[in-house]
Amino acid sequence: MSAVKYSNFRAKILYALCAAEGDAPDFKVKGLESGLVYAIDQDGIRAIVSDTMSTKLRPERRNISAHQAVLHSLTKQGTVLPMRFGIIARNADAVQNLLTSNKKSIQEHFKRLNGRVEMGLRVSWDVTNIYEYFVALHPVLSEVRDEIWSKNPTASSRRDEKVRLGNLYESLRTADRKESTEKVKEILIEYCEDIIENPVKKEKDVMNLACLVDRDRIDEFATGVFQASKLFDNVYLFDYTGPWAPHNFVTLDLHAPTAKKKAVAVNVDSAND
Repeated sequence: MSAVKYSNFRAKILYALCAAEGDAPDFKVKGLESGLVYAIDQDGIRAIVSDTMSTKLRPERRNISAHQAVLHSLTKQGTVLPMRFGIIARNADAVQNLLTSNKKSIQEHFKRLNGRVEMGLRVSWDVTNIYEYFVALHPVLSEVRDEIWSKNPTASSRRDEKVRLGNLYESLRTADRKESTEKVKEILIEYCEDIIENPVKKEKDVMNLACLVDRDRIDEFATGVFQASKLFDNVYLFDYTGPWAPHNFVTLDLHAPTAKKKAVAVNVDSAND
């Protein structure tokens, strides 16, 4: 397959890096701004890019969706090192210089992540009212609550008691999250190369795990999730997703060859979950 002809002078949006093995495939997916997605090879490394006239990318839903669509398509084809949303190189030469100057770090990532994907696991408490669930689950919380409401204190002292109750609830929830997460990780580590605990964002969230899994062990990973779920009652809702590009396991900090001629624009924060 012949390589795509591209303009050296246009800025390039970077989506991912992969090994430059054989001819670059014909990428069927469109990139941001409906741009043609193609490859720029250098020193055995392939950068997946599209052209842009922009100098900065807005983290709008359509842009993030387009970026994710490219990564999802690439992940189906093989191992990729995903780039954060919003990385723009000045031109094709800048992309090639970037690959050359970061070759060692990129190759180290390829060695670690080759043949692996990221699987996500979110566990949540499937209850209508999480606070009332904890009151019923932990007698000490119920006792403190009843003690507060049985008194007839001043408004200020009652406010202090409510804070104390809130802190107790939070500490119990944190302890339950930690205990549950350790139980799940103890089982899943048999099916994963690595596990990262991401912060939970919602009150009912128990854990949010990113798991690095061999591509040919995805079915085994699903078995591990089912095995872990049997340690809990039906209140705990297990939801696993993937395979994804290994976002949480890429720690690349790409540096331009020189301080005077920056190859990459400032990153734009992604709204990814």
